[in-house]
Amino acid sequence: MESLHTEATALLMKLIATPSFSKEEEEVAFIIEEFFEKHGVHTYRRANNVWARNKHFNPAKPTVLLNSHHDTVRPNSGYTRDPFKPEIIDGKLYGLGSNDAGGPLVSLMATFLHYYHRTDLKYNLVIAATAEEEISGTGGVESIWSSLTPIDFAIVGEPTLCNMATAEKGLMVLDCLAKGKPGHAAREEGINSIYVALPDIEWFRTFRYPKVSETLGQMKMTVTIINSGSQHNVVPAECRFTVDVRVTDAYTLEEALEIIKQHVTCEVTPRSLRMRSSGIALDHPLVQSAKKLGLELYGSPTTSDQALIPVPSVKMGPGDSARSHSADEFIFAHEIEQGITTYIKLLDNVIVS
Repeated sequence: MESLHTEATALLMKLIATPSFSKEEEEVAFIIEEFFEKHGVHTYRRANNVWARNKHFNPAKPTVLLNSHHDTVRPNSGYTRDPFKPEIIDGKLYGLGSNDAGGPLVSLMATFLHYYHRTDLKYNLVIAATAEEEISGTGGVESIWSSLTPIDFAIVGEPTLCNMATAEKGLMVLDCLAKGKPGHAAREEGINSIYVALPDIEWFRTFRYPKVSETLGQMKMTVTIINSGSQHNVVPAECRFTVDVRVTDAYTLEEALEIIKQHVTCEVTPRSLRMRSSGIALDHPLVQSAKKLGLELYGSPTTSDQALIPVPSVKMGPGDSARSHSADEFIFAHEIEQGITTYIKLLDNVIVS
């Protein structure tokens, strides 16, 4: 276990030192291929996605997917350190992507290696290091799903303090357009599109969906961007605004969208209907294993590639979601060891019928 931890930490430092912004992950994908090759693992690759199967793969057995992403956001202006310089200081491993999701990724890769040569597994393992998660892109896990062997259930590596998210809210981003009529601001002319938009914006702020999810609670809608007007003395003819909608398993994306359209006057256009809420039954063997380990179970308000995985899945891994996308991002070095240990204990205790 110690050697796995050491190798995983060294790999993470190498990944941090290599920029891997979404759609620009080619070099990191090569590093992951080389790491597996060094351990005698045959890999498959499409674009910047890399995956592999355990050595003694048996089609008659169920298959578990271990998945995490290797792309990162761009460093924000608050950084005081070089985001691409991995350093361990006071037990913290600093660097862009160290927490989200480098720590979970290398922990899953180490876990895969732990099982790779085993001939007595109750299930197959597939590891997939995928791209474009941070932009919900179509070139990530979704693009290779049909090339993976049929998957029965999945563990998605994200920073959860090694607790288990048994459900995750989906995401629907809406582009809204309120229309008015232009006129001179000094006279009683035109129809101000900003004023037209205000009642709809207030509705998004205050509306509560009647059905509440047992695991994910209330749905949440947040207006995040507003654009209108071109100069101070012209009544704006159009007001555009963006709404972030976090959808629970109480509604499909289509149902939520229909309710919205019934209550607002603006034009509403969803950017996508791909990022659906996801989760797993609480009596699933993976959840039962987590309960035996005393892991906290919860519903996650944030969205990950779990939304694109069409089989029962959980989200869990080392690190803390609160550190994701923050300035001077870090993961505690000991959390990587904790992640590997937790993943292995979890899989060891899964009872497959």
